[in-house]
This record gives sequence, structure tokens and C-alpha cells, in this order.
Amino acid sequence: MSSWREALEVASFAVTVFALPFAVWVFAVEQRKERENEEEEAFQLLSDAYNDFLKVVLAHADLQLRSSAALPDPTPEQRERMLVIFDMLIALFERAYLVAHKPQMNPTEQRRWNSWDDYMREWCRREDFHNALPLLLRGEDPEFQAYIRRVAQEEHGALLSTLD
Repeated sequence: MSSWREALEVASFAVTVFALPFAVWVFAVEQRKERENEEEEAFQLLSDAYNDFLKVVLAHADLQLRSSAALPDPTPEQRERMLVIFDMLIALFERAYLVAHKPQMNPTEQRRWNSWDDYMREWCRREDFHNALPLLLRGEDPEFQAYIRRVAQEEHGALLSTLD
């Protein structure tokens, strides 16, 4: 009977020393993988939303939103459509900021965020978008407002310096 008890004690010790830490490690690894999958899914949903936005831009090709220069002398109807499209874009940028931007990012998160930063910079170089920002940013998240205003200022400054 005592050897049976000793065997159980040794087995209990082995579980405590080896199996339990291993189980905790496996659990932590699985949780991290699940979190990475959720982040990848969120990034993919945002990417899909931007692609859908580009379809809207394409459907309104007369606004010339993919050109580098603003549409010269838009009609009131074109200005209205442009403003609505810019509203859609700001909402998408804000969502991306809230979902993907962090003060400290690992290399994968930084790579994903850099794509959104590039999009924001590209749009902020457009004079019509840049000029509409005060109206577009009303009611948006304050941290996002500060971020995109800084980006817009940087891009507008860079654009002005290339014109000199």
C-alpha cells in the first residue's frame, strides 16, 4: 500500500513540475494565436472596406478622386458627392485608427498600420480633402483627429516645399 501511495505522490509531483507548466504554456500559445487571428481578421475586414470604398470612388470617376489634383470648378452636385465620399473615407480612417493603431506596435502591427498611414497621407495630399478636414473631423475621436491633422500638416508642408 505504501508503494502505491509513493507512486501516486511521484505522479502528482511529476504533474505539478512538468505537466502543469506545459499546459499553461500551451494555453498561452493558443491564446496568442487566437489573438493574432482576430487581429488579422480585423485587418482583413478593414482592407475589404477600403476596397469597397475604392469601388465607390470608381463609380464616381467624374470627380477625379484618384488623380493627384483636385477637380477644377466642381458643380454643386459634384461638391456634395465629393463631401459624402470624403465623409465615408474619414469614417473608415477613424475605424482603422481605433482598431489598428497602438502607441507600441510589434513589427506585424506596425506593417499593417503603415498601410493605413500611407492611405491617409495620400488623401491628405489632395487639396480638396485637406481643405475639407475641419468639417469632416467634427465629432470624430479626439486622438484620431490629432493624428490625421498632424498627418495632413506634414503632407501639406511636404507638398508646399516641393512647389518651391
